Amino acid sequence: MKTETGPSLREQILADFATLRIPITAEQLDAVLTDAEKTGRSHLEFLHRLLSDQAGLRRQRSIERRIKDAHFRELKPLSEFDWSFNPALPRTQIETLVESDFIRRQQNVVFVGQSGLGKSRLIQNIGAAACVRGYRVYYITSGELLEDLTAGLADQTIHDRVRFYARFDLLIIDEFGLDRIERSLCPQAASLWYKIIDARNQRVSTALVTNIDFEAWAEYLGDSHLAMAMLDRVVGGAIIVKMKGKSYRVHRGGNNPSAST
Repeated sequence: MKTETGPSLREQILADFATLRIPITAEQLDAVLTDAEKTGRSHLEFLHRLLSDQAGLRRQRSIERRIKDAHFRELKPLSEFDWSFNPALPRTQIETLVESDFIRRQQNVVFVGQSGLGKSRLIQNIGAAACVRGYRVYYITSGELLEDLTAGLADQTIHDRVRFYARFDLLIIDEFGLDRIERSLCPQAASLWYKIIDARNQRVSTALVTNIDFEAWAEYLGDSHLAMAMLDRVVGGAIIVKMKGKSYRVHRGGNNPSAST
């Protein structure tokens, strides 16, 4: 009488990988098995080699997805930034921020300085590095944020919008104060900005990039009480990065690849 045989151990392992949605092919398994037999690798070494490539690919896809979801405006390698043009820029402080420890500590970051020094470029480098380390990041300009929140008021989804911006480990608000027309076109601007800052306060990190000094916030926002409340929540315990120097755009006719704002 002929005995029915079930699937081999190899086939069972491949089926288990498929169930777990680990895309290891029969050829990959056989190659690692052959290598382990030839080299006498331990069980742990065999398992590590079998899974490391797939884990690496999955981690890379996750990083790429986080960077895409962050909606950065421009991403250029930090290694290509021209530090020599403005030697006074706080390079060590910025390179420390790239390590993302401030996000773990739930600290805010404020970049303050005139336009053309590379603030936008550098803060996006910091945001991209945070994505690599597994943090959820979102980049938006102050004008875009205000436009979105104003639309939320109009269609009564403002609470949903506030919850959306409150969920990120790092929210980067760029160009705060760059264009005063955004403030003049929306009477509720100060209140809307405050809603976002307050929703994130002491829970997650916010990075604010501005070209107006702190003492000018009350005039810009048009509400001294809200300005003080925002300053208290944004600046209290924050890492302040003061940027001074020559404008890249003025010096190079606006075509410099190293800096925007």
